[in-house]
Amino acid sequence: MDNIRLFRKRFIPDEIIELKDDNILMINNGIIITKWDTLKPRNDIKGGISAYFINDGIKVSKIFDKNNIFVYWYCDIIETIQNEKNIYIFNDLLIDIIIYPDNHVEIVDMDEFADAMDNNILSITTISNAMRCADALLKVIYSGNFSKYTDYINKFDNQDI
Repeated sequence: MDNIRLFRKRFIPDEIIELKDDNILMINNGIIITKWDTLKPRNDIKGGISAYFINDGIKVSKIFDKNNIFVYWYCDIIETIQNEKNIYIFNDLLIDIIIYPDNHVEIVDMDEFADAMDNNILSITTISNAMRCADALLKVIYSGNFSKYTDYINKFDNQDI
């Protein structure tokens, strides 16, 4: 796993960042699990453990505060590009879903998604795929089956962040 390089591409703002400090914990069957600290210091969160479910178009992150206490689950809708065997680019498709410890669900950044649509930043195919992935994830969450994703991450949460 030493030669694997991960990148996050954002459309708003337009940037690509290598996730060079992320610790890759597992790569198997279209799933990549990483442990990370925030790129820039924050007061509300310190880091987390993320699982990229490449075939489902989502990244699910277990977020921790500065005392390593669980804060919430944060789900990004993503598109994965694998340009070379060991390079993964995760396009952040702007739609995010947060699940709080009390199971309250919040969908965020829909305004950014609309801005990307208005400004032709995303193709129609990408927009359609993002909405389908978000819909599928919400169906899993609302049906009570979100553990199908979180179980992967919970295997690693006993490690220091």
